[in-house]
Amino acid sequence: MFENMDYIYEVFKAGSFSKAAKNLYISQPSLSATVKRVEEKEGYAIFDRSVKPLKLTEFGEKYIESVLSIKAIEKSFESFKADYGELKTGSLKLGGTNLVSSIVLPKMIEGFKHKFPNVSTELFEGTSPDLEAMLSDGTVDMVIDYSFPNHESFESRTIEDEYLVLAVPKSYEINKGLEKYLLDTKTIKDGGISTSTVETVPLEKFRDLSFVLLKKKNDTYQRAVKICAEAGFTPKASFVGAQQMTAYHVCASGMGAAFVSSILIKHFPDNPDLCYYRLDPKYSRRPLCLIWKKERYMTKAMREFENLII
Repeated sequence: MFENMDYIYEVFKAGSFSKAAKNLYISQPSLSATVKRVEEKEGYAIFDRSVKPLKLTEFGEKYIESVLSIKAIEKSFESFKADYGELKTGSLKLGGTNLVSSIVLPKMIEGFKHKFPNVSTELFEGTSPDLEAMLSDGTVDMVIDYSFPNHESFESRTIEDEYLVLAVPKSYEINKGLEKYLLDTKTIKDGGISTSTVETVPLEKFRDLSFVLLKKKNDTYQRAVKICAEAGFTPKASFVGAQQMTAYHVCASGMGAAFVSSILIKHFPDNPDLCYYRLDPKYSRRPLCLIWKKERYMTKAMREFENLII
């Protein structure tokens, strides 16, 4: 019944017979004839050729839905088969935000590749909502991020606790008199924020400062707003960026204070132009997690990666 389904599926993906034929390295007339034979055999049209771009008929939608189910079964079996042979073959697709993809994941992948050189690895970058969607549709196998809002659909294990700290340009007059609240860079790099005896800074002292903030959907932005709300004010933005690394560099240039990840500070060279202050862990502490879709088949590559980094 689903003979030549790959040809039909390619037409569906490409949105036209000409593009699909090019992708399949066959002629357009040959592809059109193949699809026509399938439609005649089934007794119903799969594509509505009267509109552009090409659309599926009602029958075609159900046909493609069935093809996707078949492909999911095939992919599941290929994942299982790849487990045989002590990971001499297989793949691992990992996702992370810009910060994680730039700083955290490369070293993890390097360690995994050293142990399993024949397993192909791919790295996907996106926002947290992007990554959640990628996990849901199977684009990626695992993600390193903070927990997702729709957490009941996912499994996760904590890799480490990350902390947001307040970074303030050293040239700012406000730093004078706040020395007892300063975190030294070594404490942050050594992961000692949680055990530090340094007091959390009274954030209300910074209410009149301008802040370098991230976009509203970003978890760091949402936490920053909550932290400031606890101190009785709403932060005024001097700059709004998409990535935490951008916010860090803009802050270091003197354009405003910023809420910065301890992981970023840990992996960046010391910056003598910044002061760091400890924040209340209620909103500043967040677990960096390895996340995967609940009830999905765990390949051996996924299990080995989990064992390696946890």
